Amino acid sequence: MTMMAPRAWMFDPAVETMSRSALAERQYERLCRTLRHVYAHVPHYRRAFDDLGVCPDDLRDLADLRRFPFTVKADLRDTYPYGLLAVPREQVVRIHASSGTTGKPTVVGYTAGDIDRWSDLMARAMATAGTRPGDVVHNAYGYGLFTGGMGFHYGAERLGCTVVPISGGNTERQVHMMLDLDAGILCATPSYALNLAEVAERMGVDLRESSLRIGLFGGEPWSDGLRRDIDARLGIQSTDSYGLSEIMGPGVAMECPERNGLHGWEDHFLFEVIDPDTLEPLPMGATGELVITTLTKDALPMIRYRTRDITRLCDEPCACGRTHVRIMRVTGRNDDMMIIRGVNVYPSQIESVMVGFPGTAPHYLLVVQRQGVLDTLDVQVEATPDLAADAYPAVADKIRRHIKSIVGVTCGVTILPPGALPRSEGKAARVKDLRTAKAG
Repeated sequence: MTMMAPRAWMFDPAVETMSRSALAERQYERLCRTLRHVYAHVPHYRRAFDDLGVCPDDLRDLADLRRFPFTVKADLRDTYPYGLLAVPREQVVRIHASSGTTGKPTVVGYTAGDIDRWSDLMARAMATAGTRPGDVVHNAYGYGLFTGGMGFHYGAERLGCTVVPISGGNTERQVHMMLDLDAGILCATPSYALNLAEVAERMGVDLRESSLRIGLFGGEPWSDGLRRDIDARLGIQSTDSYGLSEIMGPGVAMECPERNGLHGWEDHFLFEVIDPDTLEPLPMGATGELVITTLTKDALPMIRYRTRDITRLCDEPCACGRTHVRIMRVTGRNDDMMIIRGVNVYPSQIESVMVGFPGTAPHYLLVVQRQGVLDTLDVQVEATPDLAADAYPAVADKIRRHIKSIVGVTCGVTILPPGALPRSEGKAARVKDLRTAKAG
């Protein structure tokens, strides 16, 4: 394949257009250093390596990584709060953490060097999506323990942008601020971007006429249908951002304007896709669970971290000229999958069917219950203001049949009046599981 010349909007062409062999050489060097680092300083990894009969010197090439153990979220909770740190706690300058809504939070530490590298990677990611020095960046990601707000903030400053650290909430004020400050870049979860669009419309403000041109969205799965709806209502080109707190935060991968997969920064992360049942590595292009090994983290390196995200990798060079592997858009998570009457269903599959369906708004809730020994699914979706109430049953029936035809699952569908479902100021809660509530 003939490589295209790097485009002017690239952040670091010397790194982002490296040959596959040069990338592999850099990865091997950094992986060797990381394995030695965790074996020497993290008792959990030393025990895990010893249990499998491997040591850092057993890594002779990148393929040997499959001999080393996986890391899972439970490992961080079992060693809470500082048990996986590879440096003395006194060298940690920042702590972030997950919400901990399903148990102990996962605590992530950063050295000053980690923060510096994270800022560089966020600047690279934002530039990849089209952000330029001097842009006004409206950062509506949550600040605090969540990595989103601080990640995009530091990246935008490193890139030379003007940052508006507004976080989530107070949505009407956010609309005014975007207009008054001529924001060109919106950083938010997709669900909050949709909320901003709706509030602006109720205020009589057409954000399509504003300075906004790019959305940097992530933090939750979202479908192409929702992307099209947000782009149309805000008059922007939205790009998908990928990251997770255990690995670093946002900035692990980012779409370029080609929007044909997220460029993963292979000089800092090693990506694998495995079969989630057999745990065996899958070939390039096969769909499975994404596994990530960090290559340049000091405080909390992760060895073969199972993300639970379902995707596939592509190593063909992008039309933009970048050569780093692309992570195709995540289609779901292992732990989000529902089994409804014997059919495996991801929330993103339901969303892809519903968003844009005539007479409905892109706001929905999936309610899972248990009847006897089987799980049932009821889809609650809002109507558009122009849909008459007496038409709700007919629209619900059409959606029910459409879901059955496309996804293959039988479910109930309830049409709700506009505004009936709560709006998100951060990550949207798309699934309401009543099975545990009934059991308790």
